Amino acid sequence: MTRKLPNILITGTPGTGKTTHATQLLDALQQQTTPPEQWNHINVGDFVKEKGCHSGFNEEWKSWEVDEDKLLDELESVQKPGGQILDWHTCDMFPERWIDLVVVLRCDHSLLWTRLEKRAYPLHKIQENNTAEIMQVVLSDAQESYAVEIVVELQSESPEQVEDNVARIVAWVDAWRRQHPDGEGEGEE
Repeated sequence: MTRKLPNILITGTPGTGKTTHATQLLDALQQQTTPPEQWNHINVGDFVKEKGCHSGFNEEWKSWEVDEDKLLDELESVQKPGGQILDWHTCDMFPERWIDLVVVLRCDHSLLWTRLEKRAYPLHKIQENNTAEIMQVVLSDAQESYAVEIVVELQSESPEQVEDNVARIVAWVDAWRRQHPDGEGEGEE
């Protein structure tokens, strides 16, 4: 199947602004054309709950235990036409052939701590996520899982940075369209 639009993965430690970026990016991309192209924002955490792609709720971590095989099966047909903006805190489980751009959002760890406190995360979860951000876990996973040329690291600490980041991703989408005027077959290089 030929994708007429790229698939974009926005990832980062919880609290770095993935959903904010994805929502604003969706709005910007849909306003670009008349009629609006078929872009879709998938908050993978919500998708997991809606589609039952989990084995239950973990009370200690206050999160769903994701069944990755079921999740990938559910997403397989969804991602094929392209135009998907996937928003999740991990990236290494998605097949490389699905993704055209991986955006890794980064945030100063002290600001991240404050954001997670505002979400009422348990202390151990704040500590784990803060350590993951300091150690660049999500960035390392992205760099190990995808071709270096499709991974971009962006700072996400202010509304101005979000706006700049969205504009940069929109410019990337425009370049992708010029490079793929007839779309791209899944798995093509």
